Amino acid sequence: MTGGYGAQFLAGILLTLQVSLGSYAVGLAFGVLGAAAKLSRRRLLRVLGSLYTITVRAMPELLLLLIAFYVLAGAIAGLVASIGLVQSDFSFDPLLVAIVSLGFIQGAYVTEILRAGVLALPKGQGDAALALGLSWPVRWGRVLGPQVLRHALPALGNVWLNATKDSSLISVVGAFADILKVSSLAASDTKEYIFFYSLAALCFLVISAASMLGLKALQARGARGA
Repeated sequence: MTGGYGAQFLAGILLTLQVSLGSYAVGLAFGVLGAAAKLSRRRLLRVLGSLYTITVRAMPELLLLLIAFYVLAGAIAGLVASIGLVQSDFSFDPLLVAIVSLGFIQGAYVTEILRAGVLALPKGQGDAALALGLSWPVRWGRVLGPQVLRHALPALGNVWLNATKDSSLISVVGAFADILKVSSLAASDTKEYIFFYSLAALCFLVISAASMLGLKALQARGARGA
């Protein structure tokens, strides 16, 4: 019944995973920067961090993605072209725009998760690390960072699950052949709407189930000795 759509579905799954993993990595990077800004002693950085999280969390994700694709990407490309850094016909790779845009959105949620994880640490942990003369990388890499991750892992896992689902938003922009787009095209061509949309739902269900198993193992490892 799937006709010749098996290869397309496989490619759609791979694209969905690529966008999910890429945007999640970008989201973690934005989250670290955002949490550092909101926890900074400098008022300007705290204001910028708060503005970032409030704005992103208050707006629909699809709207932000459309703004990134049809406004910001073109504006930035035109700016870098106007100062001679690239050719005048330069344009960003749509896949890169999708990954960075979704990562920027997820970063707002990661910001609050990491900020809460840092605030959950007993103050004596940082003081003890300083008293031992540990450098900043060692303090955060061996003492504070692992404890923050232990508190943050469940919520970060939820962000990952959302990342796999939010990847379907790219089906409304560009020519991305992700799972949702492939299922929509296949359903339109064959009129087998129930079958192909159920198949898409099954694909996302399998991805989520596998992710939950992996996240459960990570949380169990992170909770050792706690």
